[in-house]
Amino acid sequence: MACMKLGSKSEVFHLDGHTWLCSTGLQSDVIIEIGDMSFHLHKFPLLSRSEVLENLIGEHSSEDEKRCVLQLHDVPGGAKTFLLAAKFCYGIKMELTALNVVSLRCAAEYLGMSEDYGEENLITQTENFLNEVFGSWTDSLKALETCEEVPLLAEELHIVSRCINSLAMKACADPSLFSWPMQGGSDIRNPDGTVIWNGIRTSAKPHPVGEDWWYEDVSFLRLPLYKRLILEVGSNGMNPGRVAGALMYYAKKHLPLLGRKSSIESGNYAASRSTISATSESDQRSLLEEIVELLPDQKGVTPSNFLLRLLRTAMIIHASPSCRQNLEKRVGTQLDEASLQDLLIPNSGYSVETLYDIDCVQRILDHFMLMDRDDPTSNYVEHEGQITESSHSLVPITMVANLIDSYLAEVASDVNLKLAKFQSLAAVVPDYARPIDDGIYRAIDIYLKAHPWLTDSEREQLCRLMNCQKFSLEASTHAAQNERLPLRVIVQVLFFEQLRLRTSVSGWFFVSENLDNSQNLSGNLALARNDLHPQAGAIHGRIMVDDMKERVSELEKECLSMKQEIEKLGKTKVSSWNILLRKFGFSRSKSKYGDPEASKPTDTKELPTSSAPLINGGENQNNESAE
Repeated sequence: MACMKLGSKSEVFHLDGHTWLCSTGLQSDVIIEIGDMSFHLHKFPLLSRSEVLENLIGEHSSEDEKRCVLQLHDVPGGAKTFLLAAKFCYGIKMELTALNVVSLRCAAEYLGMSEDYGEENLITQTENFLNEVFGSWTDSLKALETCEEVPLLAEELHIVSRCINSLAMKACADPSLFSWPMQGGSDIRNPDGTVIWNGIRTSAKPHPVGEDWWYEDVSFLRLPLYKRLILEVGSNGMNPGRVAGALMYYAKKHLPLLGRKSSIESGNYAASRSTISATSESDQRSLLEEIVELLPDQKGVTPSNFLLRLLRTAMIIHASPSCRQNLEKRVGTQLDEASLQDLLIPNSGYSVETLYDIDCVQRILDHFMLMDRDDPTSNYVEHEGQITESSHSLVPITMVANLIDSYLAEVASDVNLKLAKFQSLAAVVPDYARPIDDGIYRAIDIYLKAHPWLTDSEREQLCRLMNCQKFSLEASTHAAQNERLPLRVIVQVLFFEQLRLRTSVSGWFFVSENLDNSQNLSGNLALARNDLHPQAGAIHGRIMVDDMKERVSELEKECLSMKQEIEKLGKTKVSSWNILLRKFGFSRSKSKYGDPEASKPTDTKELPTSSAPLINGGENQNNESAE
């Protein structure tokens, strides 16, 4: 730490209780009171250096009184700083440091210790030393912290702004070009890269300094000064990612709730509410709102998981609506980077209905869809009267579809979750975002299991969110045996499995014809080379194709029979349902999804977890295909 020595005389001040005495051999003729401390001094050394003291002594002195008493209770820095100023007036040895120079500079200004009252007076000396302090990162930081002791004069004398400018300049500079003392970096570098330690050159290389080296140092600043520093580094052109990193570090240090997990399952939610009193809720609210305002606006600069933790904390401490809306919008612009665990925000409203805040996720998703629709890099095309998106830009929205389907599966077991709210959230994701519908099927199945009182009409309405054509083989097998689904949906699943098989057979026909043509063109050559095995591959292929033809014919007959059975059914019956399953060859044996009669298929860990968006037109397409 930088230091400047002033004065040459020996110490003559000593403390007696709350009184500072000056043992120069002369009787004191002036008493200065500051707070509960008093200084017994002499007039001449003081009035020769200070304009204010000269005027006060002249006003309060009289021939009848041997001593005059002055009260300077508002001197900057209090009695501690005035003692240093008094020593300077007497020429006694003292040291200027980064910890006392700010208050002493303000006291010198207050006392009028300018060049008019002596060369190299205290104002000049402290200004010269401040310029030396501004050359050091550590000293500038210490000086800035002490500005809080004398805020008004420090601002008036531009000491605060000069400290902040010094720190911002150093924080924005290339760390490899540091030429000032800094924490952990006091080694002296030579141009050749060697290090001089105590004057001895070594071949050791200094440790590289990361771009985040200054985060911890400035995290001890109080919010008003920290805010000014962040604004200054931003205006100096610092990378937004580094600015966001500094704010994240500061927030984690000063917001205790930010580091706590939000999941209801962790059991920490109630405990987190009780810990707010450790730091005032109003203080945390002010701090969080300021940090949100300071975060860079650029997309992707601040991680989504951090924004969601800020949002969760904002809801717990009841931050302003504008703050929460700001966070929801920020999360929405990069929702594809979020994780399910961070999206599970506990419901902290006064009228709590569901465990998690579904409405908040709905608003976040709406922001994402609005941003995705307005994104010029997203190319939308119209196909068969419906708007879809080109394949190259599907990755973010497909990731969001997977995330929302997983979220729906997580919250579906909440018995208080209304059908309309579940449908509303699921319906926001467009059809083209779900390559397969296993994820939304899994969420719907869990919801049906947790809400067995739904009517047949409500079940039908809910199942319109998924498209049976986009089921995987595993999901189709599971759905075909799922008694919670409406019969119409099960029939659709079976029908589309038949279509899938028919498509496979058509593929075999195409392969077989190409194989025949290829072998006919090269038949003569093949017979000449190998007369023992003529057209063996073609014969084997025809046998397989014949088997497939026979299977398709049987399926078509069974489908016709099934349609006739359906027409006879007035409503869903378990016995008829079982007959249809047996007609299509589905057994009731246990699979990897579990026994449907034991209500196993909806187990979260067993159902397929892939996902993608709603489809309401599946029913019409199915009927047209069936006809």
